Amino acid sequence: MHELTILVELVGMVEQAMSQNNIDKIDTVVVQIGQLSSIVPRYMKEYYPNATEGSKLAGSKLKIEMIPGNGLCHHCDKVFNVVKNKGKCPICGADDWEMLSGQEFMLKEIYIEEKNPSQ
Repeated sequence: MHELTILVELVGMVEQAMSQNNIDKIDTVVVQIGQLSSIVPRYMKEYYPNATEGSKLAGSKLKIEMIPGNGLCHHCDKVFNVVKNKGKCPICGADDWEMLSGQEFMLKEIYIEEKNPSQ
């Protein structure tokens, strides 16, 4: 359940950015999670309201984008999805590959809530 710890750190990062930029309200936080990371997206979504409760992010939404777990085959230089192909190159069948992507966790974007012009 390290997702809650990650979310608490994420909330702190976003709140710091809000303070530095005089932002009052956040609409959506967008993160990218690698397909091969140890982070479970379902838990991130589930725990997000708890992690933001009482913070400047309370009521905001969390959007998750998945980064595919891609590897580069050392034998035929084919880039392939490691999960889909069960760790074997779909071209030559080799299991000697280098990880290119899929272990990341990144804060990608923060959407601020637009103020009503009449306010």
